[in-house]
Amino acid sequence: MTTAELFGQIVLVIVIIVVIIFVLVILFRSIRIIPQARAGVVERLGKYHKTLMPGLNVLVPFIDRVRPLIDMREQVVSFPPQPVITEDNLVVSIDTVVYFQVTDARAATYEIANYLGAVEQLTTTTLRNVVGGLNLEEALTSRDNINGQLRIVLDEATGKWGIRVGRVELKAIDPPLSIQDSMEKQMRAERDRRAQILTAEGTKQAAILQAEGSRQAAILEAEGAAKAQVLRANGEAEAIKTVFTAIHDGDPDPKLLAYQYLQMLPKIADGDANKLWIIPSELTEAVKNISSGFLGNLGGNPPTK
Repeated sequence: MTTAELFGQIVLVIVIIVVIIFVLVILFRSIRIIPQARAGVVERLGKYHKTLMPGLNVLVPFIDRVRPLIDMREQVVSFPPQPVITEDNLVVSIDTVVYFQVTDARAATYEIANYLGAVEQLTTTTLRNVVGGLNLEEALTSRDNINGQLRIVLDEATGKWGIRVGRVELKAIDPPLSIQDSMEKQMRAERDRRAQILTAEGTKQAAILQAEGSRQAAILEAEGAAKAQVLRANGEAEAIKTVFTAIHDGDPDPKLLAYQYLQMLPKIADGDANKLWIIPSELTEAVKNISSGFLGNLGGNPPTK
């Protein structure tokens, strides 16, 4: 093989290698894989051509150019505390969190240079406008209202940028330290007042319940005493009736009755309070009957009925 033939083969091999490399470069430049939840803006000769969706996409090499991919997921951005002046001329520090999502990759690329910075500045401006019309107490108690107004204004302003604002949250509203001390003292006084009210209410309810219980106890005690007296009276009546029936059925003579009467006298006189004895007339009659009964028995005469 001559030198010319060897040189020709080498040149042919080099050309083949170059062609292969060129084909590989063309294939590499013409195929683009877009990940999920991403979008790519394609410019053809410097002009917007189309938006690449996730998956395999084919481009024209050296003519089409893909801009940096845009994240289409919902993003959460926390902005640093912003000083805001309220209606009553108090400076409060407010932390905000914005939830937004890019819905149009073309608009987010060409309508705004830096949509993240624009959202931050717009949030700060809108927050100052909304809170500036409220006093401190309204700002502290109207977070939901402030969040709603911020979301509406931001969503309307960012719509032309291809961005949808889903939610705006206020993380913290910090008033000045002097106002915080005053609010803490006020809250402590309010808690003490509520505690005193609850204590007084509990004491009142306890007194009412105690009085009601005492009244019920007195009523039940009186009812029990009354029932006991009734039962005692009924028992005594039954006892008297039984004794009377027994006496009537036994047909006792006067001497037996006189003897029973004398047996009851010690019970009548029993007690420390009995200082004076009154001898009834029946006692004389009873003694006479007993004496006549004993004397009659001693003389052998039967007692007369």
